Amino acid sequence: MTTTTELLKGAAELFPDEVVTQAHVRHLELPGAGTFALITLDNGLDHTKPTTFGPQSLANLNAAIDQVEAEAKDGKISGVGITGKPFIFAVGADLKGVELLKRHEDALAIGKGGHDVFKRLSGLAVPTFAYYNGAAMGGGVEVGLHCTYRTVSKALPAFSLPEVFLGLVPGWGGCVLLPNLIGADRAVSVIIENSLNQNKQLKGQQVYDLGIADAIFEGADFLEQSLLWTASVLKGDTEVVRADVDRGEAWDQAVQRGKAIADGKVHGAAPAAYRALDIIAAAKNGDLRQGFDAEDQALADLIMGGELRSGIYSFNLVQKRAKRPAGAPDKSLARPVTKVGVVGAGLMASQLALLFARRLEVPVVLTDIDQARIDKGVEYVHGEIDKLLLKGRVNQDKANRLKGLVTGHLDKAAAFGDADFVIEAVFEEMGVKQQVFAEVEAVVPEHAILATNTSSLSVTEMASKLKHPERVVGFHFFNPVAILPLLEIVRAEKTDDASLATAFSVAKSLKKTAVLVKDAPAFVVNRILTRFMGEIQNVIDEGTPVETAEKAVEPLGLPMSPLVLLELVGPAIGLHVSETLHGAFPDRFTVSPNLAAVVKAGKRGFYVYDSGKPELDPEVKALLKQGDSVLTEEQVRDRVLDAVAQEIGLMLDEGVVAEAQDIDLCLITGAGWPFHLGGITPYLDREGVSERVNGKKFLAPGVASVPA
Repeated sequence: MTTTTELLKGAAELFPDEVVTQAHVRHLELPGAGTFALITLDNGLDHTKPTTFGPQSLANLNAAIDQVEAEAKDGKISGVGITGKPFIFAVGADLKGVELLKRHEDALAIGKGGHDVFKRLSGLAVPTFAYYNGAAMGGGVEVGLHCTYRTVSKALPAFSLPEVFLGLVPGWGGCVLLPNLIGADRAVSVIIENSLNQNKQLKGQQVYDLGIADAIFEGADFLEQSLLWTASVLKGDTEVVRADVDRGEAWDQAVQRGKAIADGKVHGAAPAAYRALDIIAAAKNGDLRQGFDAEDQALADLIMGGELRSGIYSFNLVQKRAKRPAGAPDKSLARPVTKVGVVGAGLMASQLALLFARRLEVPVVLTDIDQARIDKGVEYVHGEIDKLLLKGRVNQDKANRLKGLVTGHLDKAAAFGDADFVIEAVFEEMGVKQQVFAEVEAVVPEHAILATNTSSLSVTEMASKLKHPERVVGFHFFNPVAILPLLEIVRAEKTDDASLATAFSVAKSLKKTAVLVKDAPAFVVNRILTRFMGEIQNVIDEGTPVETAEKAVEPLGLPMSPLVLLELVGPAIGLHVSETLHGAFPDRFTVSPNLAAVVKAGKRGFYVYDSGKPELDPEVKALLKQGDSVLTEEQVRDRVLDAVAQEIGLMLDEGVVAEAQDIDLCLITGAGWPFHLGGITPYLDREGVSERVNGKKFLAPGVASVPA
């Protein structure tokens, strides 16, 4: 039989570039509780390089457990603890290594290796303790679940089992141990619901409230307090009491809730969530060995599948490429921004004012055509700050400071005379925006950046009548501004490097994912979505039932159906963008007469909602005028994907962005495109659409590591 050491040694040969985590053992004397062995996980790098578990790292932890196991048998220690370096506990498997695996048996070995090491912590002759001192994700959470007791820091910023989000299952004990610790329903929330909600993170208090941790302490002296608590437990002064887990109907209901969540998010198109739920369902009997075997098999199957490869590709986009935007000028050229002006005081403008105030913490001034609008905009911002105060996101002093930063003024000269950055968010009409920019240019300092939040209009044309068009940039946010990370930064024909560098600097301060985009109609996200939506509307206009057109793209696992998305965007905005793109590319973009009729009728969407479920609005149904060409779901899907592949190919030929990866990054961060698709281009490559339409794949071999 292959030993754990041999298993890990073989796996380590596949990961030559692993960033190795050490497992340092030191001994402490606990008050009245004897000698205690503390294992510290540390990769020797600063806190920006989180600790991970590759094969050699697991081997190091295994060796540390060898040591403390012998000490426990000899009666030399009373307990064993495990913690991390400052700010980091551990963030799971080394994904760089996982994507290198090519054989099912190698993937299986990784799953077994993690289990074999971690489960030793529950088999020692003395109690074991995990001290979640900092960020803990994936395998970092799971190693703690194998311990007898757990504590968590109140300052812990991020705790999650993100595997389903990436296309895996929590495969080192998470699917089995967590529901057996806190109950199936809470486990489903952590493993399925949070993961599929864009990898939602838990804070320290939430970890404790869920029952994952047995005690919680302040961050400043977390380890010291955890060790004192440990001594109390070992002496018998503190008894840890946990709630009984309901293994009856509630367990089954939790699994069904998880399946409903998965169906709503991925529509059966991605297997990871369903594999995780199968393991959770089987874990009801409490058989850990059976559960661990199921985790190993699921992990191996999913590692070899396209979903994980796409998930890792997506992860690398948002974690790496997003931090080094392609084509961005040298950041040393950026000018400081000490005051921001916002032209407009409507909902979008007010959201922008709030964001600038919170992230830059500089004065922000709104203007509009009358005082009532300005007052309403400022009132909105102040109201949102009050909500942050009530939620404990800011304290009273911070709330007061933020409110004081946001003001309004009717006079643009008084408002913007000393502004460094002015952004307009007014009606989407070229003449209006040109007039606004002319008025602003006349009163701002010569160094001030003029930014537009246009979603589809030409930034070059907008700047064409100005004395200094070189300082105009596109700064296109996505709604809701506070949630969606993407910021399309548009370089117009005459935008200079200093203005562009300043725009990227501001975007970074706003904590947005900035992508450099050429000044082309509708830029990236809106152009692709409009082509996508346009084909859906075309097949409906031609005669395909609305339900068939909507269901056709469910296998993509998009966060919402096309017509629900249209409702979120607003039919009038959707119509406006389609008209803009039809004007630029009349051969490919159409203007749906049915959509125009819906907008003319003042309808906010195609659906009405009965008990939360969308149903075609009878009034909209009466408006629809359809032909007699009826397509099947497969035909609709092929037509839509062919159109999208064609449009992306043309955009890359035009140089709208630097590479296909930037299109994927835009769709993931600006349109909620699923991680398991890798954006869109890996999916089109994998399904053969790219080659069918364009004669070649979008991504070079190995870029996305997605099997053909």
